[in-house]
Amino acid sequence: MNLIPRVTGMTINKDEIDNSKQLSNLRYESSMNIDDIMKHLDELQNIATISNGNRAVKTVGFNRTLDYITNYLSLNTNLKVTKSFFNLRNFQLLRNPTFSSTIDGVVKTYTYSTSLSLADFYHVQYSTSINITTNLPLTVIPNLGCSDNDWITASPSPAGIVALVKRGDCAFETKALLASKYNVAALLIYNDGITSNNMQPIYINLGQNNRVPALFLSYNVGQTLANAANNPSKVTTVRLTIVTDSALNPVGNICADTLTGDPTQTIVIGSHSDSVTAGSGINDNGSGTAANIALATTLSRLLQTPGYVPYKYRIRFCWWGAEELGLLGANYHVSEAKKSTVVGERITDYLVNINLDMIGSPNFIFGIYDGKTATSTTPAVAKPGSNKMTTLFQDWFVGNKYPYDYTNFDGRSDYGPFLAAGIVAGGLFTGADGLKTAEQRNRYDIMLGAGMGGISGIRQDKCYHQSCDKTTNINKFALDKMVQASAYAIESLGQKSDLKSWLYPTREIQQLAKTTPQPKFEYNSINEYFGLPYY
Repeated sequence: MNLIPRVTGMTINKDEIDNSKQLSNLRYESSMNIDDIMKHLDELQNIATISNGNRAVKTVGFNRTLDYITNYLSLNTNLKVTKSFFNLRNFQLLRNPTFSSTIDGVVKTYTYSTSLSLADFYHVQYSTSINITTNLPLTVIPNLGCSDNDWITASPSPAGIVALVKRGDCAFETKALLASKYNVAALLIYNDGITSNNMQPIYINLGQNNRVPALFLSYNVGQTLANAANNPSKVTTVRLTIVTDSALNPVGNICADTLTGDPTQTIVIGSHSDSVTAGSGINDNGSGTAANIALATTLSRLLQTPGYVPYKYRIRFCWWGAEELGLLGANYHVSEAKKSTVVGERITDYLVNINLDMIGSPNFIFGIYDGKTATSTTPAVAKPGSNKMTTLFQDWFVGNKYPYDYTNFDGRSDYGPFLAAGIVAGGLFTGADGLKTAEQRNRYDIMLGAGMGGISGIRQDKCYHQSCDKTTNINKFALDKMVQASAYAIESLGQKSDLKSWLYPTREIQQLAKTTPQPKFEYNSINEYFGLPYY
């Protein structure tokens, strides 16, 4: 069938021309070679093998991974490759913290335990170190410590002593920022006791920029201390020690841009380049890293091939660092883009983010991020386009008669910071620690062939975050199809005549904005990734 329209006196609809051009030039998908991707995975495995078994940030394995990506792209593409660094603040307890109080001469030493049900207090992520070996006065901050006035009216003044504040109303980070502003020696936050689940200490994060020593106390310990400190007839003091490693480590992001396409209308394809410390991270996320290298290399070659129609939009391939520590590389990139005034580097220059994270799981599903499951506070501007991205990927699987499943769009990968900033997002995922169901196995067997559906009742990736996540953990068939689907999606977006209007339909966004609640707290990638409470 000849899909190229001929002018014979009839009127040709512009959309028909665009569609015919798209159909006649769909070569990105068929140009992808799974063997190239497997070679990249072999190289990543070799890096891990000679680098103490992993490619985690702050290790030589991670640095060698970055070198491999940049060197390969520089030698094999004409893309503009840039590397940017941000300082990662290490946080590691060097020994268990201690905490005691003295009320009218009676000393009480409290229990620290990694089992929170047994603990009187717990450490706080990104607390700084402190060594208070003499009795220091305690002041209770009124009204949950969420405003300047709360800290100004506290008696005694919090400056130079230990402040005690109850959980509630505002973010923990807000309390810590105010504590720092009013020069406390240390901050004690305690649970609110509102329900039976709010009695024990909890694990919280104060963020990379926190500069306050902090502990989190159980409700009973905190309320007892608050009652004593507020009683003028009692003398209440505390001692505590927190010893952490807080060294700064540079972590790299890499981006590679096409030389063609409008930099103020950029399509971003992202994958994280780090593993966990437990293993090589070949599925998580060597699969996305290798796929991204191959996608970048292939598109670079196609754009230099006569007859391949260049895209109207710049394509930016990125490899984020420190995803496993809380989406830190992607979050840094988005934060910098929000501040940038450089054309092509501003957050407003981004149209969409495609995320590739774990796309070669051995007991795979063909997972598509489901835009409909985005959180209620996702900016209205990003919702319609994210739903369209879901449909775009779905169209590829339906058109090829492959099964697919929706996977939660919960923000727990590197698209999260983009989505929170109002940028449309989408992506693919073959599964981690979820169990494959019998229904999925049967459906995949029917559509792919007997035995291709995997095994029901076991995890989609039995080696998720484990030492066995090596090249032997990759399902080559699944990885091949996910890469083809990715190429299809990128090319489909690139060939649209007005991608911005397609992704950001004004009327639909205006209607959604009326029912989209404003987030109560500023987005925090660490809290989102690890599921930690904001307040």
